[in-house]
Amino acid sequence: MKSRFPARFLIAVVGAWRHLSRQRLATRPTQPKRILIAHQLLLGDTIMLTPLIAKLRRSCPDAEICLLVAPAYAPLYAGRPYGVTVRSFDPRSLVSVRALIRSGGYDWALLPTENRMSWLARACGTRWIAAFDGEPGRYKNYPIDEFLPFAEQPKAWGELAAELADGAEPPPYRPTDWPMPPARDFPLPSAPYVLLHVGASTPLKQWPSDRWHELAAWFAGRGLPVVWSCGRGEERLIEAADPQARFPRYPGNLDLAQLWRLLAHARLVVCPDTGITHLAHLAGIPSVVLYGPGNPALFGRGEFWREHHEEVLFQANFPCRDENLIFRRKLRWGEHCGRTPKTCGQPRCMEVISLADVTGACERLLSTHP
Repeated sequence: MKSRFPARFLIAVVGAWRHLSRQRLATRPTQPKRILIAHQLLLGDTIMLTPLIAKLRRSCPDAEICLLVAPAYAPLYAGRPYGVTVRSFDPRSLVSVRALIRSGGYDWALLPTENRMSWLARACGTRWIAAFDGEPGRYKNYPIDEFLPFAEQPKAWGELAAELADGAEPPPYRPTDWPMPPARDFPLPSAPYVLLHVGASTPLKQWPSDRWHELAAWFAGRGLPVVWSCGRGEERLIEAADPQARFPRYPGNLDLAQLWRLLAHARLVVCPDTGITHLAHLAGIPSVVLYGPGNPALFGRGEFWREHHEEVLFQANFPCRDENLIFRRKLRWGEHCGRTPKTCGQPRCMEVISLADVTGACERLLSTHP
C-alpha cells in the first residue's frame, strides 16, 4: 500500500505558502468563474453531492464546477451531468495531487465533509473557502474563510451538503439529467430480470445469506429471472446465497459503468444501503433498499430523488442505532450506527428485516411499475 505522506507533505507545503502569500478577500466572490467541491467520499456519498452540483449550476450558470472524485468513479461523469468537470483525486498518488494543484486558480471552494480538505483547496490556489462549522481541530479550520451552520433541520445528506450554496433548490432529479456513461461490452443476461446485489460497504449492512437464497427462489417461482452481483472481494456472499449456481452472477467483475448498464436492463434491484442504491437512483431503476445501521432520513433519496420509485425497509428506533456523529459533527436528529465488525458482532438491525418484508416491498413495486 502506498504511503500518503509524500502527497500530504506537498499539500501542506504548497497550501501553507499560498495561504500566507494570498491576497485576502473581505467577502465571497459574487460571480465565481471556477468552483471546486473538495471531498474524499465513497461512491454513494459522492453521488449524493449531486443536489449541490445542480444547485450551483442554477445559481452560477456560466461557472466551471469542478468535483473531486476517486479515480474509479470518474467514468460515471463522462457525460458531464449538470456540466460538471471531475478531477481524479487519490491521496496516495503524488502524481494525482500534483496534477490537481497545477489545475488550480479557483475562486470558491466548498467543503461538504472534512475541513482538513481546506489545505488542499488552498494548495489549489482557491481564493475563498467555505465549510460547515462544528468540526473540532484548529489546523483543519485555519484556512477556511466562511463557516456555515451544519444541519439545523432534518434532511438527507444530499440536501444538507447543498446548503453550502446560495439560491433556489434544484428541481427533482430525472434520469435524463445524467447521461449513461459508455461501458466496455460484457455478456448481459436476457432482460427483464431482477438484480440482487448482496454486497455492502461493511459486513454490518449485509442481509443473511439464507434469506437472499429464499428471495431468489421466490422470484424464480414467479417466473422472474434473477441475476446476482456484488463488489470485488465479496464473491463469497454470492456463493453462500446461491451455492448451486442456479442464476447468472457478476462477482465483483464489473466496473461502475458496466454496473450501470446492468442496472439499466433490470426490472428491479434489491440491495442493502450501499453505493449501488444511489447508482440505481441515477439509472432510474425501481429499487428495494434494506437499511440497517444507516438512517434513510439522512442517507436516503431525500427531496432531490423524491420521484424515484423505491421501497425502503427500515426498523425505526432500533436500540443500538444510537450514534449521531457524521463527518465528526453532531446531529441531534440523525441517529445512525457507525460501529465496525470489531465493536458489533451481530448486525441485528439487518436480521430484523424478514423475507416477508422484502417480498411484500417487491410485490408493491412490481404491481405499480409493471
